[in-house]
Amino acid sequence: MGFGWRRKRMSKSKSHHDKPHDEDSISIAGGEALVVPTHFRCPISLDLMSDPVTLSSGISYDRDGIETWLKAGNFTCPVTNQVLMSFDLVPNHALRRMIQDWCVQNLRFGVERIPTPRVPVSGDEIAAVLARLESSAKRLDEYDCRECLRKMTSWGNESERNRISIASNGAAGVLAAAFDGFARETVEKRAVVLEELLSSMSWMFTMNSRGGGKEAAAARDRLASAESVKALLWFLKSNGSRIAAKQNSLVALRELLLASSKRERVAESMLEIEDLHQILFGFLRSPISPAITKLSLTLIFQLLQISTSKSSDRFKSSLIDADLVSFLLETIIASSKERSVSEKALGILDKLCDDSKGRAAASGNSLTVPLLVKKILRISAAATEFSVSVIWKLGRCEQRALVEGLQVGAFQKLVLVLQLGCGEETKEKATATLKMMNPFRNEFECTESLDFKNLKRSF
Repeated sequence: MGFGWRRKRMSKSKSHHDKPHDEDSISIAGGEALVVPTHFRCPISLDLMSDPVTLSSGISYDRDGIETWLKAGNFTCPVTNQVLMSFDLVPNHALRRMIQDWCVQNLRFGVERIPTPRVPVSGDEIAAVLARLESSAKRLDEYDCRECLRKMTSWGNESERNRISIASNGAAGVLAAAFDGFARETVEKRAVVLEELLSSMSWMFTMNSRGGGKEAAAARDRLASAESVKALLWFLKSNGSRIAAKQNSLVALRELLLASSKRERVAESMLEIEDLHQILFGFLRSPISPAITKLSLTLIFQLLQISTSKSSDRFKSSLIDADLVSFLLETIIASSKERSVSEKALGILDKLCDDSKGRAAASGNSLTVPLLVKKILRISAAATEFSVSVIWKLGRCEQRALVEGLQVGAFQKLVLVLQLGCGEETKEKATATLKMMNPFRNEFECTESLDFKNLKRSF
């Protein structure tokens, strides 16, 4: 059988007699070679095993190596090519103790003793703690609930394997239900347990691609209740809440707006908060951490994108009045190396320009058009789409934006966008903008040749 890995070659130091060492040996001081027993090596990595486990085929492997093999979609034993009847990995304690004894015997040669690995948490243990947590949440027993959370946090800190197991056993749904239950009480009274529940849920939401996807989706829907959203917003508003609590609240709200089936209802609940724009814009003007800045930009963009109600119009108007447009332009300039930040800022600017007040604020800033033209084809496809969209919206309403665009090379940039390919909507906007600019080309056009060296001159 041909294996999908290449045998790692050990360093071949030569002895005093210039004889090469065996591949299953480790070079030690004085040119000697310490032979590692073959059955101590993982058949996959050929490294000394630190956590040997046995498959149903009877062959032992290092846990990390065989887990990687199985996660890649393989259903056979790498050595025997036998189809596995079970994917259970049974710890080989006898072999592990033999390896540890061998390491101790060879300490003088610089071999370190492998530590005794922690036993991964079992599904039964997780289920028992979750059942206890669910029961304590129904009784509103804050003390017992926090004990269960500490237990799960301890397991999660031990290994990534444990975190995946916890998430895939439905922990996020149980925690979301507990959060909703405690949130129906006075939030200030239950702030401690709510913060701990929020902290645990925040890392479970990140497990979607590695397990626990369905459970995380159910948790989002449970967390979308009006009481839970109100509690999440309380952490954002409260001066007494810690930075971690604010960040975890932003993570939860982002998940609800991005992936929850009740995202419209969540958006409306958030927009009912009159000073929401001050809270989110405050995180931008007085940055606490890069993560909170990115999360705040994401929330603003999602709120503007999802909702079309009067509350959304009021939210948008409040942001424009707070001079968010100028702040976004400055952010785009300052974050030239932060692609995600630039994308989010351009996306928000595009949404604000749907409103006449937003377009007026953008047109009144001399940085707007030159900066948008510069960012076309410079950051990402999404950033290009947003930039083209804003230029189109401004050009439809004001001739000055078209002239400014021509003077900084917008015509050639838009032609290049069409030649390189783009989405259908962006293609339509770019074409419409070119038609609007065409009558002014002879008088105002200026070309920056550096940006257009690959441009086909057929136009």
